[in-house]
Amino acid sequence: MQTVHDFIKSCGTYYLATVEDGQPRVRPFGTINIFEGKLYIQTGKSKDVSRQIQANPKVELCCFNGKEWLRLAGELVRDDRVEAKRDMLEKYPSLKAMYSAEDDNTEVLYFKNATATFSSFTEEPKIIRF
Repeated sequence: MQTVHDFIKSCGTYYLATVEDGQPRVRPFGTINIFEGKLYIQTGKSKDVSRQIQANPKVELCCFNGKEWLRLAGELVRDDRVEAKRDMLEKYPSLKAMYSAEDDNTEVLYFKNATATFSSFTEEPKIIRF
């Protein structure tokens, strides 16, 4: 999982895909964090992406570093604990202007049943499951 986290973090931006009414929805994200042995992302509960995840928690993200790319598929699980939110916001202090660990909007979610596939044009894919 650390390898997956480090790759995503090094890319800076990743693209998260959800589904709404059978239509794929993709948008850029930048938060990634390991907390208590789980890989987390962050968003706001007021956003469409949050409603899409709650309706169908199966998601996939993709990022590219110029040489290889990562596709991470799995289910996202909401963690409403203040400690999980606080840890994310400590790692991304710029988010504190919009979010608080104690507000009703901040949402952190962790991956479960995840499959990470590292690919390139020159190597065989490498798969990590967690």
